[in-house]
Amino acid sequence: MNVYDFDKTIYDGDASLDFWKFSVKRKPSLVLYLPYQVFSAALFKAKIISRKKFKENFFSFLISVKDLHLSEFWDQHQNKIKDWYLEQKQSDDLIISASPEFILKEMTDRLNIKLMGTRMDPQTGKIDGENCRAKEKVKRFHQSYPDVEIDKFYSDSKSDTPLKQISKQAYLVKGNKLQEWK
Repeated sequence: MNVYDFDKTIYDGDASLDFWKFSVKRKPSLVLYLPYQVFSAALFKAKIISRKKFKENFFSFLISVKDLHLSEFWDQHQNKIKDWYLEQKQSDDLIISASPEFILKEMTDRLNIKLMGTRMDPQTGKIDGENCRAKEKVKRFHQSYPDVEIDKFYSDSKSDTPLKQISKQAYLVKGNKLQEWK
């Protein structure tokens, strides 16, 4: 099985930020959440709140969104899936991402691949369990695939070192360039 991070790895950008921008364009009043989101980011940077709490605060705008329009979002953003990935995609690929599953699911369904991401309530922004990041990715992988080895793992971030450590081969992705991660 090959495993991939999503944002900045197989997707050119950050799907969560792109989804927020898409949502603001559809409903401009969501920009009123921006001061709260920026304040939460400052608290996170100052290590006053956790990454999980920051993420929940950022996604609090969801309580003001009745229809997420995820199909339309991915119609507009599917072209950001990188060509190198599409050329090597396999049916048993798995995406493990810190991004909310509800955002990525439409795209992974279109690609006909498996998804594991942060479980978040799409109506409130509250996270169920932990943010799917770093060691949590390994924990979730082993829970779902206890007897499976990762053949190749791809990520843009060294925060994914725990997944690299359980993979036969790993690659760092910078833009469209892949380099072996030693």
